[in-house]
Amino acid sequence: MLKTSLLLFFASTTLICAQENSTHRIAYYLEIAVDEEHQYAMDVPESPYLVAPNTLQLFCNEKIWVECEVQDNVIQSMKVVEQNTNPSKTIEIEFRQEAEDRASIQTILKVKNPFDKELHYDAMMFPPKHQDWVETSILPVLPKLEGYELWPHAILTLVLENWKLEE
Repeated sequence: MLKTSLLLFFASTTLICAQENSTHRIAYYLEIAVDEEHQYAMDVPESPYLVAPNTLQLFCNEKIWVECEVQDNVIQSMKVVEQNTNPSKTIEIEFRQEAEDRASIQTILKVKNPFDKELHYDAMMFPPKHQDWVETSILPVLPKLEGYELWPHAILTLVLENWKLEE
């Protein structure tokens, strides 16, 4: 009886932790190219991708799936999921750096819109050279397509917020 109770306790604890980890990034060491001569490195702590309701923070070289609940063409809620099991309501986001040619570093954000409406959002970036948050312009992602944003410099992290669907 005790063995069965302990087994059930550990199984339920593991299940709960696994569910929580899908919404949190695991701590890791991040290193990106800043320019031809410099690198920027930091320990990214375990932390949530959703830092506020419908507000995401991504670090360079992260890829996530964000499942949305939509009502009357309004994104009511977002949750980060481990797999894209509901493609009709899951936004795919990839944030990466291309630095093979250190003279022309690029940071790229790819957003895949699963909806029948344009996907709009706002973004702020944290470039390592500025050490401060900077607003950046973002083009809407057309229905059922992927949108790409490219910046000709290093970006450590992005905050993506104010998600909405429009005609």
